[in-house]
Amino acid sequence: MGTRGRPRHPDVLTPAEWRVVHLVRHGLSNREIAQRRGVSVDAVKFHVANALLKLGLDRRAELRTWRGVPADSALRRSGGTDMLQLGAIGQIARPVSDIQKAVGFYGDVLGLPHLYTFGDLAFFDCGGTRLFLSTTADMGEPSTLYFRVDDIQVAYDELRGRGVQFEAAPHLIHKHDNGVEEWMAFFPDPDGHLLAIMAQVGA
Repeated sequence: MGTRGRPRHPDVLTPAEWRVVHLVRHGLSNREIAQRRGVSVDAVKFHVANALLKLGLDRRAELRTWRGVPADSALRRSGGTDMLQLGAIGQIARPVSDIQKAVGFYGDVLGLPHLYTFGDLAFFDCGGTRLFLSTTADMGEPSTLYFRVDDIQVAYDELRGRGVQFEAAPHLIHKHDNGVEEWMAFFPDPDGHLLAIMAQVGA
């Protein structure tokens, strides 16, 4: 007789668990993850509980500093560098109150090339630097600067060694249709303003 149920997944987490863990590491609550993924809060809690059990972690907060990378991630295959070098500003974030109005203004009025929109997030090209628009209730929030790095794991370790306090370990933000992955990690400057390192890996 054959065995019942689904075959064991080859990675430490299933794809659904990875998607939830990435969003946990990005700082989203269970309710926010449920809204982003279009699932119930109970489904999110289920995936979080399974991930904690499989990884031998006790608390949800520990997922934020866990350094795991999916087995099929391009980050595992990227040949990085063994030294830290912050690159050019790769992205600047700006809060907006209405994403549709903002997309119309920055795209149609200002004529910036629209890269893509994902839910309440929109991205435009500003001569090689990406403008990231997102809806927020706090319009006084300062812009976030994102520095490009060749190897985000090396940069994370080097900066932590210099005393930088990251909010979470490097985590997958988005996977494009062409296979390119966006990985980021966030940290505050001395005034509490948010900075980030970012890397694009893959095809």
